Amino acid sequence: MKVLVLNCGSSSVKFQLTETSPELAAAGQDRLLARGLIDRIGEIAFVPDHEHAVRRALASLTDPQHGALARLEEIDAVGHRMVHGGESFGEAVLIDDAVLNSIEACTPLAPLHNPHNLTGYHASRRLLPHARHVAVFDTAFHHTLPPKAYTFGLPFQLAARYRLRRFGFHGTSHRYLALRFAEIHGSAPEEFRLVTCHLGNGCSMCAIERGRSVDCSLGFTTMGGLLMGTRSGDVDAGAILQLMSWQGLSPERMQEVLYKESGLYGISGLSNDVRTLLEHSRAGHERARLALEVFCYGIQKYIGAYHAVLGGADAVIFSAGIGENAPEIRAAVCEPLAGLGIRLDPARNAQAIGVEMDISAADATVRVWVIPTNEELLIARDTVHCLSRVAPWHNS
Repeated sequence: MKVLVLNCGSSSVKFQLTETSPELAAAGQDRLLARGLIDRIGEIAFVPDHEHAVRRALASLTDPQHGALARLEEIDAVGHRMVHGGESFGEAVLIDDAVLNSIEACTPLAPLHNPHNLTGYHASRRLLPHARHVAVFDTAFHHTLPPKAYTFGLPFQLAARYRLRRFGFHGTSHRYLALRFAEIHGSAPEEFRLVTCHLGNGCSMCAIERGRSVDCSLGFTTMGGLLMGTRSGDVDAGAILQLMSWQGLSPERMQEVLYKESGLYGISGLSNDVRTLLEHSRAGHERARLALEVFCYGIQKYIGAYHAVLGGADAVIFSAGIGENAPEIRAAVCEPLAGLGIRLDPARNAQAIGVEMDISAADATVRVWVIPTNEELLIARDTVHCLSRVAPWHNS
């Protein structure tokens, strides 16, 4: 089965075409046929919106010289990354009107993500009407969180009425890391206790016990937990309420501040990009240095907390743009954690840029790994698994 995976952001469309099946997935022999990224949507004339971006992606797949397909009808299914599925979806589902209504209802909880995920879906549905379209949710992996992890200290009836609870995100990435770590070691995910660190412009950490998510740093929305590129991470709710009062901010304006003007960018006043902040920090920029210190300190605290939650950990795994490509950040995070048995080999850490590698010191009792994430592969596999449940599949 040829599955197109679409991951639509606010100004980009990431796509990947994979040939897979239950048998190929079980053998680890899924075939990557093509991948690409179209960004700056709305900023450049030839990509004014997501439909044009999806059109360009599909055109690249059928390019006479370099395309992976002779015709678009070869695409059997499309797997769509959907960030927030709330309590409704614990696994991938075939998209219909009821599913769309549920996803739209979650939009206020993921305002930077769900609207763009849905825009990409509608565009591809028009362009690929023959294909079956499946939603794969970031929140699904975290449906195994126990009540003690997802319950907020709010009035119980209010929390229950409005579904105010921890949902967790980046589930596809965290699940991939657990599966890949187990595969590397020739074992099942159930054999390990892992702390996984998805560190990109959006960041989250997960405590994975025997293959199941038992805690995640992101909560009700994609705003909490770790400091992120432009998102605040954890902030005392009283500070937010006081700021709204002092500045006369509406809830909508406060949300904009917390999502788009805070985080690494807010503290540094320079950038949300760790590469830029590292460069300025080395040159003596104090706020760039402070932003990075706050970022690394938050990761350290979550590693320590999840080590306690799990009763010890077999490994800490770094992934995503920062986790895979920033040795300085990994070193700064891990150096104070020697008391937990976490120690890096400096040479291996420096070499591990965008590659899969154990970067632990020889005497480390908790191993530290860099594993590039592959959310698109799991979305393709989940799409196939979903379709095999809803109806027998016949290859076109």
